[in-house]
Amino acid sequence: MWNALLIKSVRCTLKTNASFSIILRGLITIKYVRFINNSRIGYGVLEEERIQYLDGEFLNPNSKPTGTYVSLQEVTLLTPVEPNKVVCVGLNYALHAQELDHSLPVDPVVFMKPQSAVIGPDAEIIYPKISQRVDYEAELAVVIGKTIKDVSESDASKAIFGYTCANDVTARDLQNKDGQWTRAKSFDTFCPIGPWIVTDIDPSQLDIQSFVNGQIKQSSNTRHFITSVPKLVSFISQVMTLNPGDVVLTGTPEGVGALQPGDEVIVKIQMIGELRNTVK
Repeated sequence: MWNALLIKSVRCTLKTNASFSIILRGLITIKYVRFINNSRIGYGVLEEERIQYLDGEFLNPNSKPTGTYVSLQEVTLLTPVEPNKVVCVGLNYALHAQELDHSLPVDPVVFMKPQSAVIGPDAEIIYPKISQRVDYEAELAVVIGKTIKDVSESDASKAIFGYTCANDVTARDLQNKDGQWTRAKSFDTFCPIGPWIVTDIDPSQLDIQSFVNGQIKQSSNTRHFITSVPKLVSFISQVMTLNPGDVVLTGTPEGVGALQPGDEVIVKIQMIGELRNTVK
């Protein structure tokens, strides 16, 4: 199974002069992309500034590289996955809980965002008319690769396909007004994800930042997580089944603040890249 074995594409030539790609999973990271080119959705592996097409969705373990390439500049990147559900964790950095005047939770605080909130890189975040305060929240996103339920931390780690950037956009005034978070977190376009999925990185030691109009707003590291990624995924699996393509947002660090129409917001995570969106 190609996705179970490979991380880097190595072109080899046999005595017959036939070429094929070998993927050596676990040796180096790989970036999976979902994109549109010539009005068709494609899946591929990003190799510097080129994308090598796959013959199917990368979450399908039987998908293979085709040897056909397209320039990154010629495509429009989409959300790397279309999750059936986005499960979010709140208050997973102590300083963020402090800035919102919350006590530290005994168990992870779990909430959800609908599919309709998900947008990709360079897409517009729509500022709701009924909110007067919309905030950015930079987060590490975990992409699930296997169906799991009631699993251990070890098995949770094995079920993770990879990681990407996310912005848990929040109508802060409505969150404070409602007490519970569903309305404030669930507006259309309130869950930018991307730009690609990176595999085989350590999620416990990643710098994470956000920028608004080029000015840094958040700067932390995932080593400050209250609850680790494997423990979060295991905890959530005790509640609900997680399926391939589902996304888990792992919480935001301190420094959250307001967005305004016209702003450009960037989430930047070490080893992954930048997720860039504008506010309309």
